[in-house]
Amino acid sequence: MDPRAPCVYILASKRAGTLHICVTSNLLARLYRHREGLIPGFTSRYGVDRLVWCEPHDTMESAILREKRLKKWSRAWKLALIEERNPHWEDLAVSLFGYDA
Repeated sequence: MDPRAPCVYILASKRAGTLHICVTSNLLARLYRHREGLIPGFTSRYGVDRLVWCEPHDTMESAILREKRLKKWSRAWKLALIEERNPHWEDLAVSLFGYDA
């Protein structure tokens, strides 16, 4: 996966913990900022820094549309989406980018 491609991603504090859905055009840089606490607010306050799901898109417009749709989903649907691809809630940053902070 190209870390500079537009994508939607979900971070979690732990397995089935607090979730955060967002969109970015540079996932690797955004993960670094989340993990180092450089993004003040929700993720740093609740320790949400494990990449548990991501979906690349061809355009930022399609990524933003997907993000908006996912944010409207119920929590149960979001958990099912994550567990469909990542049943053990592994930190995907390690397998995708070798990034383990």
